[in-house]
Amino acid sequence: MHWSMSLIVSALLILAVLIGIGIGFILRKKIVESSIEGSKKTAESIIAEARKEAENIKKEANLQAKDRIFQSKIEFEKEMRERRKEIQSLEKRLLQKEENLDRKFEVIDRREGELNKREKGLRYQEKKIEEMESRYNELIMEQKRRLEGLSGISAEDAKRLLIEMMENEAKLEAGRYLKRIEEETRTEADRKAKEIISLAIQRYAGEYVAERTVSVVNLPNDEMKGRIIGREGRNIRAIEAITGIDVIIDDTPEAVILSGHNPIRREIAKISLERLIADGRIHPARIEEVVSKVEGEVSQAILEAGERAIFDTGLHGMHKELQKLIGRLKFRSSYAQNVYSHSLEVAFICGIMAAELGLPAKQARRAGLLHDIGKAVDHEVEGPHAHIGAELAKKYGESPRIVSAIATHHDDHPDTILGVLVQAADTLSAARPGARKEMVETYIKRIEDLERIAKSFSGVEKSFALQAGRELRVIVEHRSITDEGALVLSRDIAKKIEKELTYPGQIKVTVIRETRAVEYAK
Repeated sequence: MHWSMSLIVSALLILAVLIGIGIGFILRKKIVESSIEGSKKTAESIIAEARKEAENIKKEANLQAKDRIFQSKIEFEKEMRERRKEIQSLEKRLLQKEENLDRKFEVIDRREGELNKREKGLRYQEKKIEEMESRYNELIMEQKRRLEGLSGISAEDAKRLLIEMMENEAKLEAGRYLKRIEEETRTEADRKAKEIISLAIQRYAGEYVAERTVSVVNLPNDEMKGRIIGREGRNIRAIEAITGIDVIIDDTPEAVILSGHNPIRREIAKISLERLIADGRIHPARIEEVVSKVEGEVSQAILEAGERAIFDTGLHGMHKELQKLIGRLKFRSSYAQNVYSHSLEVAFICGIMAAELGLPAKQARRAGLLHDIGKAVDHEVEGPHAHIGAELAKKYGESPRIVSAIATHHDDHPDTILGVLVQAADTLSAARPGARKEMVETYIKRIEDLERIAKSFSGVEKSFALQAGRELRVIVEHRSITDEGALVLSRDIAKKIEKELTYPGQIKVTVIRETRAVEYAK
């Protein structure tokens, strides 16, 4: 009974479940159908709205297209109107040009007719002038014959007499002119001489500075330039600060240039830099150490040079400071001549001349050795080197005669005979050929310029620069140049040389005109 009731309950439960499932299925079906219908309605409404929007877009696009077409049409019509205006203006200008050309052609035709008339008139006048010229020549010849008959001399003789008279008058006038020029030259000789000397100094200064104020240090390779400069330039700054010399590093291969007016400082910088390059250790501390050591060595070399000069000249008992100053002259140049060697030459020449005159030779050698002592410090002390040297000699106990000779060795009239001897010896040493050197490039260029100037004149066959450019010999063709023309040619060449060249002293111009007559005896 109990078991049957359980079955019934189970069956009822199963039935209830089945009934629930069926009811749920029916409800879900209805819900799905209702959602499908809603989705269809929504889709239909979306499609309808899209169609409306598409229609609106289509209408708007049509309107914009029509508007653009209308605007393009307006712009095209406007452009066409402007083009028509331009074409019309061009047509007007062409018409005006055609009218102008027509008028010009008419003017040209009229002028051509006038020119033809003038040409006919000129031909007639030319023919008339020729007739008058022939008549004039006939009259002149007739007058010449009459004059020759009246005077009793021919026309050629009269011409020769007239030329002689004119030549004599010209010579007289030229003599007066030359005399006046000589008087004016004497009057202004001093001023002109000073101007010429000043000009020569200015022109020579550039070459002298380029040659005598720089030293070149050779490098093993171009990489060494970077080591000399150092990091951020500290090495090169240290060298310049310690030595007082400018170090120039440029594109010159395997070389560094040292520039400075003080020759001793420049020599110290050169030796120091060479040692640093050989050593390879280049830094500020090492630079300072090497420069300090080289300064001591150069000072010792200066002292030894002074002692050698005093020993060679036999002048003992000289003050130690004067001895150092004499040694410093070894690094000093004047007019490209080493002042140390020049002073020794002057001392020996002075001593020989004094001995020949019966004067104290030792005193003369002393004055000659010390005459340019002021040049050892003239870059540190202001004033002429003769005055500076006299002050130094007086300061270090030299006798008044030697002081006076040093002070006056550049004066026109020295006070003492010793001053005259020093002045003469100084001139002789400086005038010695090769003593005062020139740069090779400058010398060669002057020689070439001299020969070029001579050959620029007509009639010159050959030209030679002789005696290191002190004389120019010019050989001319005797057929084209007369004896008088040779004189004029020499003067013209000299004037052109004075105008175009810069040179020391004077240049002698010799024009050679040679006529040879050769005949053979048979």
